[in-house]
Amino acid sequence: MDWNKLSEEAQLEEIKKESFNQPVLILKHSTTCSISATALARLERAWKPEEAKNLKPYYLDLLKLRPISNKIAQEFGVEHESPQVLIIKDGQSIYDASHFDIRFDEIVKQY
Repeated sequence: MDWNKLSEEAQLEEIKKESFNQPVLILKHSTTCSISATALARLERAWKPEEAKNLKPYYLDLLKLRPISNKIAQEFGVEHESPQVLIIKDGQSIYDASHFDIRFDEIVKQY
């Protein structure tokens, strides 16, 4: 799985613009949380590019970059959780899931 790193707040505007051309997945990951590590590993093992179609995945280390995580919650109107995935399409969050609800088969049904 080829993650795009989300490391600057300005990228959120780029992601919004991108989402009008292709859906975008944002994963907010806590590097010290075992649940987050398990959710990440499950997602990466299940990821099938042919099923993910043109979904572009972004990875956020929310412990290092908590202000960006807060901005995501504010910009997309989704309460912060960790770990958490959001799907952004047409500039808005159309789906979010957290903890063990993060499942590839559910993600690909959403867009």
